[in-house]
Amino acid sequence: MKPPRFLLSALAVVVVSLSGCIVAPPARPVYVEPVMVPPPPPRVEYVGPAPAIGYVWIAGAWHWRGGRYEWAPGYWSSPRYGQRWVPYRWEREGDHWRQHGGHWERD
Repeated sequence: MKPPRFLLSALAVVVVSLSGCIVAPPARPVYVEPVMVPPPPPRVEYVGPAPAIGYVWIAGAWHWRGGRYEWAPGYWSSPRYGQRWVPYRWEREGDHWRQHGGHWERD
């Protein structure tokens, strides 16, 4: 028994429309609970030479995930014309800590 032509067409439309979906992690850390523990000191990283002229070093940082700090190592990023990298930083806000930065900003 052959499936009806309409069913095949509908299936093809669904497959094509879903193929454009991209699942990417958020650019900024996402956490809802207040972070009561101060972050550990930054780790010392070996930067090494840039892969190409103009590349920008994105320093590693501590992120709050699953109720604890996790280190995200640094990496080289291609430059973005007219923008500069704002590094991650932790600031105390009252009795808890909040992470700021970690994004590209227009010069």
